[in-house]
Amino acid sequence: MQSMTPIAFLREHAVLAVSAVAAASMVAVPPDSAYWGYFDGKTLGCLFCVLAVASALRLMGAFDRAARTVIARFGSPRSLALALVLTTAALSCMATNDMALIMMLPLSAATLVGAGQARLIPAVFVLQSLTANLCGMIVPFGNPQNLYLYSYYGLHLGDFLRTMALPFAISVVGVVAATWWLAGRPGRKKASASAEATRGIATAKASVSSAPAASAAIGAAPGPPTAPVPRRPMPLSRRRLGAYGVLLALTLLAVFRVLPIAVAVAAVAATLAVLGRRALAAVDWSLLATFACFFVFAGNLARIPELAAWLGPLMDDHGLVISAGASQVISNVPAAVLLSHFTDAWQPLLVGVNIGGAGTLVGSLASLITLQHFTSVRKVFPQTRDVPGLSTGRFIGLFSAVNMVFLAGLLLICMIAFPW
Repeated sequence: MQSMTPIAFLREHAVLAVSAVAAASMVAVPPDSAYWGYFDGKTLGCLFCVLAVASALRLMGAFDRAARTVIARFGSPRSLALALVLTTAALSCMATNDMALIMMLPLSAATLVGAGQARLIPAVFVLQSLTANLCGMIVPFGNPQNLYLYSYYGLHLGDFLRTMALPFAISVVGVVAATWWLAGRPGRKKASASAEATRGIATAKASVSSAPAASAAIGAAPGPPTAPVPRRPMPLSRRRLGAYGVLLALTLLAVFRVLPIAVAVAAVAATLAVLGRRALAAVDWSLLATFACFFVFAGNLARIPELAAWLGPLMDDHGLVISAGASQVISNVPAAVLLSHFTDAWQPLLVGVNIGGAGTLVGSLASLITLQHFTSVRKVFPQTRDVPGLSTGRFIGLFSAVNMVFLAGLLLICMIAFPW
């Protein structure tokens, strides 16, 4: 295993590094006994359970098999792109937005390259990032900020669903329309593209099975680029699948406060220690550490009277706009943790940080994951180096344009539709 340079670490864990610096910089509030009250153990416990169970299911190939089954049924470039995007949406509702992208981006790259549709990679990646951020908003465990706010305010599932139903429905319709339009735009002469697409779809169905290898290659240390080799999926272990299904049920019961979180954490940790140690190692521990830093950062700021006197009235009067705007600067997870200390009005905060996942690349950690995967595509698939439109600059331009349109549209509709 090659060691990671400090620069590479900062690039890969930028949010964690910034959070650690922010937490350490709060010298205005020296550590005292009140610090222990900063940490939301329920949120951290629920987040650990969700990440651990999702990692276990991913490593055993359950998500990959389900995704390949769905994608193999579509036979045109436009419907294939739509299948990739909507599968990402479904996974984001079950395994958090970050995990959905980690699973689906390599799968999408392998599929589109195999279909001779590498030109669609930028659009599909942008739309997958957008749908992971926006479609995961409908459930408390769809993204980290929802887990936190659901626990922090002690929300009921019915209230949560009623609040998020409108922005979720608009997001789904918008994502489907955007995918249909962007995937249908010709990248070259239309007849040539259609002929190549027809020949390539069969290859794509085979290349989908190479996603595990593609994922490994994308995350590998720098070296000679290698293309993934198609291989048949390993059979699923019914014993492990059943055990992980029980763990998933326990996790959901803990999220909905039916089961004490300590019971779920103990069950997940003990079971995976026996059946899936690799899953425990694959948990995004940096995300959990990032949350801990956010709690310290937000807790310290909440104890500064001048800031509370300024932010409190702003959140009371313009909570939706402030939440969405803050997400563009410091990302939606720290925005949720910070602003929750200054308002009891959870609806505008919840909606704001969720639609704030669209917009800038900083708006959500999931967006940075997408950018990282996109920059690795040419290394993993050398045949894409001559494909026009795969430059990082063009990708960022397309990402910014699409995301800003969604952010502005959702913000405007929510400001009109909601009374707060």
